Amino acid sequence: NLPFLVLMQTSKGIHEKIKEEIAKYKLGITEFSVLEVLFQKEKQTIQQIGNCILISSGSMTYVIDKLEQKGLLSRNACPDDRRVIHVILTDDGNKLMNEIMPKYHEFINHMLDSLDSVEAEKLVQLLIKVRNKV
Repeated sequence: NLPFLVLMQTSKGIHEKIKEEIAKYKLGITEFSVLEVLFQKEKQTIQQIGNCILISSGSMTYVIDKLEQKGLLSRNACPDDRRVIHVILTDDGNKLMNEIMPKYHEFINHMLDSLDSVEAEKLVQLLIKVRNKV
């Protein structure tokens, strides 16, 4: 099935390129994904982060431990419910993401700049159509 094959090849290619770019900052793609969620949404629970990037809570705990050891995020107990732990970026985490994100957006835009606005909109519509069957 050619559309499926091309979609998978494209997805894999984009994923690999992003991994290469993120590795320049000594981060794995899952670590970057966690930092990106926190950068965009600020305070989140581990479960909320996991839902955004679609990985298991066991893996999330491991990744968050690594990022905490690097000093890029911290965990804080919720004052209203001590069972809930919020995760936030540290100042170093924010500084790193402020450095990465403009380059990341530029990189993503570069990958998609061969599409004009009509093509980009059509691609989004087609991908949503496929995603809705999943």
